Amino acid sequence: MYYYYDPTYVLVLIGFLITLIAQIFVKASYSKYKKIETKSGLQGFEVARKILDRNGLNKVDIVETRGELTDHYDPTRKVVRLSSDIYHGTSIASSSVAAHECGHAVQDKEGYFFLKLRAAIVPVVNISSKLGYVAILIGLLFGLMNLAWIGIFLELAILFFQLITLPVEFNASKRAAIFLKEEALIEKKEQQGSKKMLNAAAMTYVASVLATLLEIFRLVLIVANRDDR
Repeated sequence: MYYYYDPTYVLVLIGFLITLIAQIFVKASYSKYKKIETKSGLQGFEVARKILDRNGLNKVDIVETRGELTDHYDPTRKVVRLSSDIYHGTSIASSSVAAHECGHAVQDKEGYFFLKLRAAIVPVVNISSKLGYVAILIGLLFGLMNLAWIGIFLELAILFFQLITLPVEFNASKRAAIFLKEEALIEKKEQQGSKKMLNAAAMTYVASVLATLLEIFRLVLIVANRDDR
């Protein structure tokens, strides 16, 4: 019996492992600092409220949401959504995540360029990512290689979106560290743990970029191989 082996799947495996390792790392970091209580005893909700109020964002609401690590800032409704553990928690992790999401709220207030750009291209990315794979599939099935190359070009929108996300997330983490320090929301000894956790979270976005790069490279190899026939 003949078995076909596609060597490009090695790239898929590498991308999967990079993403998996990053996720394991951030969850391990979160689990560690979720168990370490801050001496201030402030809940994530209280930390967020203090930061928002200090930055003139009194009208931005803080809402509890379901799930773990589902925390995010909703720029359309001007709401900081914190998962239950973060909302009620009094740990280093709770303070750090709450401060990070407030960083996004302050970015929104100040009109941070990359945040505005990311929000603006979301509809385009959603459409192009779907059309891209359809174009590649049809192109490969029917030998329409120009269409397949167009599909790969459309898939680059995902990579562009992820690249824009990097400065947004790193900047929010940087702001979070400053907020926590300047407002004395966590003590000096706790700040190091906070930075480690925020950096671990940021690495998941770097991992996503690398995984997408590998996937696009794999598609290029497949299409280029078929195009040479």
